[in-house]
Amino acid sequence: MDPLWIIVAFVFGFAVKQIGLPPLVGFLMAGFALNIFGVEGNEILYWLADFGIWLLLFSIGLKLNVKSLLRPEIWATASLHMLITVIVFGLGIFALGYLGVSSFTSLTLGSSLLIAFALSFSSTVFAVKILEENGSMSSAHGRIAIGILIVQDIFAVVFLTVSSNKLPSPWAFALLALLIIPVFIKKSPLSTIIDKSGHGELLVLLGVLIPFGGAMLFSSVGLKPDLGALVLGTLLSAHPKAKELGNAMLSFKDLFLVAFFLTIGLSGLPDWKALGISLLFAVLLPIKVILFYLLLTRFKLRARTATLTSLNLANYSEFGLIVGAAGVAGGMITGEWMVIFALALSLTFVIAAPLNIGAQRIYKRLQKKLLHFEGKERLPEDKSIKMSDAQVVVLGMGRTGTEVYNIMQNEHKLNVLGIDHNMESVENHVREDRNVVHGDITDVEFWQRMELSEDLKLIIMATSQHSVHMAVIEQLESKDNKTMIAALSRYDDEMVELKQSGVQVVFNLYAEAGAGYAEHIYRIFSATLPDDRK
Repeated sequence: MDPLWIIVAFVFGFAVKQIGLPPLVGFLMAGFALNIFGVEGNEILYWLADFGIWLLLFSIGLKLNVKSLLRPEIWATASLHMLITVIVFGLGIFALGYLGVSSFTSLTLGSSLLIAFALSFSSTVFAVKILEENGSMSSAHGRIAIGILIVQDIFAVVFLTVSSNKLPSPWAFALLALLIIPVFIKKSPLSTIIDKSGHGELLVLLGVLIPFGGAMLFSSVGLKPDLGALVLGTLLSAHPKAKELGNAMLSFKDLFLVAFFLTIGLSGLPDWKALGISLLFAVLLPIKVILFYLLLTRFKLRARTATLTSLNLANYSEFGLIVGAAGVAGGMITGEWMVIFALALSLTFVIAAPLNIGAQRIYKRLQKKLLHFEGKERLPEDKSIKMSDAQVVVLGMGRTGTEVYNIMQNEHKLNVLGIDHNMESVENHVREDRNVVHGDITDVEFWQRMELSEDLKLIIMATSQHSVHMAVIEQLESKDNKTMIAALSRYDDEMVELKQSGVQVVFNLYAEAGAGYAEHIYRIFSATLPDDRK
């Protein structure tokens, strides 16, 4: 990679981060800046961008529950939204040409529908980056947004296969059958390799090799390489080391995705005509967002969940570029539309980034109006809960939260309630006889509807996401809560902010891990000492 790309990407990414925007907005701007000064991308940059997408889809697959795609709020919302968007946008674009608007007069009805189809997609890359930064990948709105995006991606794969006018190789069916076989056997060879790769550099290397191998395999039989990375990730999602494997490749994925954002800006400079059309498409974006919201609330989502999901999807997509390229190859649209798609995509990223950062505030401001569209029925995991007679509440039931729960209940004999936003995790805890309920602790309405127990003495925030901690503190302050709050933190500056916000007990995650380790060792060691030495 050219050092100039890295330097410019860092400068722009660093600059936008200082004003509260995600670095990806800076990377997009860096691409356009390089383009203005005549810098061009090359095959290496575009390959790195593709590889970043493969790593991204592989990491999504590792966290994916295929059954969730069959839920109506996911497959039906994705399908109906795409159908309505294609019809409304397509007819609108064709009407502009019919009325004599020069930029659209050359478009046929088929070309107009193709452009609308390209605009119907939302960005998987953007949504995942925003959800990861907010710590919301496992939240209700995060899981629904990712599910909708995957269904959209499936539509894209079907379209690209059909539009290529050639069927995949017969070997494609053999490959798919070969990949499905491990589902029905106790342990596949790939699972064994993962088990024997340890926890260090071999696991990292394997995390890079698997999506690359999957992409190459699928490409060799005429299937989309992106699909190969996603499928292999999904097949490994039930493996005990799936989460560790995903975490091991996290930084690699983020690094390669920088190349993806640069390629968008380097795809071409728009003229005034292209800029005008791109701005028009950006202005039409609220139609997509409102449509998502209306559909999601019809499928029993609460107003808040539907709002956050819709804002996650408030953009155009990299898949729109791929669909557009297929249209150019098929002679349905001209090459100038690729620049328009790229610019429209960039504009919506810049618009959507601050919207997602301020999503909670936006919902709070519009709450009364949005609640008018909310249905009376609720999804099981979207219902409010009560704390009953809990003395201690543990927010976040991962490994740390589970250990805290066990100690508080088993050793100190306290009444404990655990809350987690991952429904699968909640179900696992319930099966193990823990008092754990589903709830999104960053949800304004969750705390508004929550009746805090009079017996409640302590709230323990057992997550490591600082943004989640600050959101919870804000909600507790709104309820005039006087209960003691304890929190974990990874960094010193976060500890200072937590204490300034009124958290009475703040622990450094790494320091406490060391203290706990020392205490555990001493308990075992002291048992071997004579009584007078203990």
